[in-house]
Amino acid sequence: MADKMIYVLNGPNLNLLGTREPDKYGHTTLSDVERLCREAAKRFGLDVEFRQSNHEGVLVDWIQEAREKAVGVVLNPAGYTTTSVAILDAIIAVGIPVIEVHITNIHAREEFRHHSYISKVARGVICGFGVTGYTLAISGLAAMVGAAQKG
Repeated sequence: MADKMIYVLNGPNLNLLGTREPDKYGHTTLSDVERLCREAAKRFGLDVEFRQSNHEGVLVDWIQEAREKAVGVVLNPAGYTTTSVAILDAIIAVGIPVIEVHITNIHAREEFRHHSYISKVARGVICGFGVTGYTLAISGLAAMVGAAQKG
């Protein structure tokens, strides 16, 4: 049901989370992140559609799909952060809140990572909190869509 669903979308290379550059990204796997997201969303009575793709067009398709099926999106665009006008345009087109999340602080990394096309249209941006950033993004999104915390 769209009034209770959020999409959590993950971009390229996040399928390698837990083994890829653990000094930057830690040892938490994407399955662990999914579990954290489901637990966080449940506190607000929200369901989660959790997905990852290494392909830009697939992410665009999912953002467009969310327009009909979800109240908002938590998006870690990963490498597409600095390059994807297509994802930027999809976010503009769907008109639902999108929260951009990054595990690392992209502003403390290489210069090219400081620019984000997504930040220009995201309702909020969370970076540098590790995988906890996902739960912070869900809390923020829940507040934006009026989902009250349960219990």
